[in-house]
Amino acid sequence: MNQSLPPLSALRAFEATARLGSVSAAARELNVTHGAVSRQLKSLDAHFNTALFAKAGRGIALTPHGETLQSGLSEAFARLHESCATLKREVEGAPFTLACPGSLLARWLIPRLEPLRQALPELNLQVVVSQSEISDQAEQVSAMLLFAEPPWPANVTVVELIAEEICAVASPALAARIDPARPETLFEQPLLTTASRPQAWPQWARAQGLLPEALDDALKTGQRFEHLYYLLEGATAGLGVAIAPRLLVEDDLKSGRLIAPWGSIETSARLCLWLLDKNGSHPGAQRCERLVEWFRREADGI
Repeated sequence: MNQSLPPLSALRAFEATARLGSVSAAARELNVTHGAVSRQLKSLDAHFNTALFAKAGRGIALTPHGETLQSGLSEAFARLHESCATLKREVEGAPFTLACPGSLLARWLIPRLEPLRQALPELNLQVVVSQSEISDQAEQVSAMLLFAEPPWPANVTVVELIAEEICAVASPALAARIDPARPETLFEQPLLTTASRPQAWPQWARAQGLLPEALDDALKTGQRFEHLYYLLEGATAGLGVAIAPRLLVEDDLKSGRLIAPWGSIETSARLCLWLLDKNGSHPGAQRCERLVEWFRREADGI
């Protein structure tokens, strides 16, 4: 007798047929054809070199060897189903940990965190500040929310949410000294910069038809901040003109705390949700479908 285990598909066909007492009923439950179940049963007969079913009137019945196999299989499949159900409950009940940069967290996500949790209570959402290295966080977080642009890192499933738009913003008092019809008047004011986005001001200048080199003097007189959050607080305090993703200043623009004299320009970056690889899989993928929809609705509302 063959000592190796037969294919699981054949054992499933046998278990369903034995439990339901009919090949046709087993085929319906397994969503396969009558012939497919019959072939699986024949393969088991060949594997064990014995008949597991015998004709009984117009139907079939288990042989003694079939009864032996069924007694073990019924318990095994019951335990397998329970193990799968337990694992599913554990995975779905585990916190969905979302990491994002501090500025995005403080200026956009935290003000929306309570409505998000109310809309998706099943996620058991937890948020943390992201670190610079993806590899350092892959085991601790389910996904990362961030502005980024291709090329994408390896072992990451990228869900693009919206295109990034950036805008130059200033306090109302400082904005009053700027002529929106003449972008070059911006250079009469200190320009605030951040270490994380050195390319933002040159991108903005080119979109306005200006040479990036024209920014040099204004950048020298402006303050450099380590984080975007501090940069925007500096702009609100009137220290100079800042450049930032519109998503992060939209609430300030609506309240009048900041002014964007020249509107916004689109960049090649995207607000993305990155699902991080964990041992060759992305376990957060199925759980975050509604989260992606929620983010898109919120971000599109800017």
